[in-house]
Amino acid sequence: MKLDLTNLFNVETLDARFDPKTGEPLATAQPSKWKTPEYYLYYAVFLTIPPLMTWCVYDVSQSHNSNYKDFERLLSKGWIPGRKVDNSDAQYRSFRDNIPYMALVLMIHPLLRRLYESVVASSTQERQSEANATEARLQGRVTFDLAFAAIFLTALHGISAVKIFTILWINYKIATALPKQYVGVATWIFNIGLLFANELSNGYQFAWIASYLLPPQTTAGGEKLTGDWATRLDSLSGLIPRWHILFNITVLRLIAFNFDYLWSQDRRASSPIEVCLHSVFPHGSIADTLQKKNLDPTNLSERDRTEIGAKPSDFTFRNYVAYILYSPLYLVGPIINFNDYIAQSRHPLPTTTRSRLIPYALRFAFCLLFMEVALHYLYIVAISKSNPDWSIYSPFQLSMLGYFNLHIIWLKLLLPWRFFRLWSLLDGVDPPENMVRCISNQPSTVAFWRGHHRSYNRWVLRYIYIPMGGSQASGRHRKARAALNYACVFTFVALWHDINLRLLIWGWLVVLFVLPEVLARMVFPARRWKDSPNQYRWLCGLGVAGNCVMMMTSSLVGFSVGVEGTREWVGSVLGNAGGRVFLVAAWATLFVGAQVMFEWRESERRRGVPVKF
Repeated sequence: MKLDLTNLFNVETLDARFDPKTGEPLATAQPSKWKTPEYYLYYAVFLTIPPLMTWCVYDVSQSHNSNYKDFERLLSKGWIPGRKVDNSDAQYRSFRDNIPYMALVLMIHPLLRRLYESVVASSTQERQSEANATEARLQGRVTFDLAFAAIFLTALHGISAVKIFTILWINYKIATALPKQYVGVATWIFNIGLLFANELSNGYQFAWIASYLLPPQTTAGGEKLTGDWATRLDSLSGLIPRWHILFNITVLRLIAFNFDYLWSQDRRASSPIEVCLHSVFPHGSIADTLQKKNLDPTNLSERDRTEIGAKPSDFTFRNYVAYILYSPLYLVGPIINFNDYIAQSRHPLPTTTRSRLIPYALRFAFCLLFMEVALHYLYIVAISKSNPDWSIYSPFQLSMLGYFNLHIIWLKLLLPWRFFRLWSLLDGVDPPENMVRCISNQPSTVAFWRGHHRSYNRWVLRYIYIPMGGSQASGRHRKARAALNYACVFTFVALWHDINLRLLIWGWLVVLFVLPEVLARMVFPARRWKDSPNQYRWLCGLGVAGNCVMMMTSSLVGFSVGVEGTREWVGSVLGNAGGRVFLVAAWATLFVGAQVMFEWRESERRRGVPVKF
């Protein structure tokens, strides 16, 4: 692929999975509306309203604001002259403050990989036949992954690496030692229990373990010994002492491995989304199956890599540990399953070339710079953390604080995910892009969850939603069954994020706020409006405005100011006539935004991009 920076902000730049299949417009693509009078009106709105929104938040972040003295203590010295920086979010601060060190690791790791392959692995592969060259590549990569992971894990978590290896060993035994009919249930019980146990035990500190397992000891004088040896062990905790905080992402890989292994044993009883090739050729090997299906093992599709990328003999403890602890994706993902990891370790993908990496790295750098500028000029997080008197803000100011706060949350998630995906791409492994759309480019609640934390969404589909039946149940209760499945999925999603009531409420709100869109699609099906496409688009725009309000509300509850803060915010906006007038104006603005979102997606369809969210 030729390096082309003219389309830097196209969705295809983020992930090769969105590359046009044929280069031709999709059959559903509509003619461009960008140069119509309707859209010239929308341009006028975009040239005036977004700058006004930004100025509003900038203004309340200045020292002349009456609340400034309350949140000034949360600001730090910035690198932009004359500006302080809002580095008050602990989660993002841990990433931001360590960017120089992580960037160093990002450069060293691929270089060490290439050095290892040139010195050690190449001499081994020279003695291999062509048929075994891919196996030699797999073994070489796994060996390096294991060695680097051991060093990386020890540096991150110190002595707690022992706890992690113990968890990995137990999970592997569940998959490989239990009778097949018990593996699925045991996997879920163990890993969901692990989420609770990690949280409640605060990471199984040795001092805590010693206090439970060892009898109390006293000196000859009757003084109680405090178990200093256990405390000293706890002090050897590495760069990230609270290893269990980020371990939730590893739990997903533990579950994925166990079910990939389980389904590999009998593909006729596999996941509902498995290709079930072995049911067609039950006595053939995977190689035979690939041949009979005319698949090129060096160029499998992502679906085939995910479903048949690993042979039964690949599910060894060695490969398992290398997959679970694969350094670029260990801390925050994105998530790939074991089959995909093995397939990419055998056969490098053509999507990790320099012509794809450079635009992706530039996109990351742009987002990082944008975040830095925002944190230096818009002190949204500090304001929300200072427990302000919300009554001093106008409805417009309150809404903009909430709106921009969600963008900061979006960026603080996007940047770590893109950083570690960039590291993985440099290392030759291509996981899915987690954040495809800006949070201000989300017209559909349902589609939002396909593009937000996308690798996690795909994991949930493969290992929870579809095995539960998805939305394919038959009969008159089909919609009710689908809604119940949604509720179960988002209950797990909420508990997986963190075990607290606020996130549980967020998960249930998400399910509740999906229902209006589902019902609207039933009442206003697109097929009835095929002769009135513009009217249908405008009708959808009104619904999108409501979707945006509901999605922002649920996100504020789950990830920002909580239930009480959101209630105060809503009350302040709707509590007077001015607030209600503002809400109408905001709805109209969101309607304009929806029309631009629709046309943006149409432009992608005209390029042949197969994106459904």
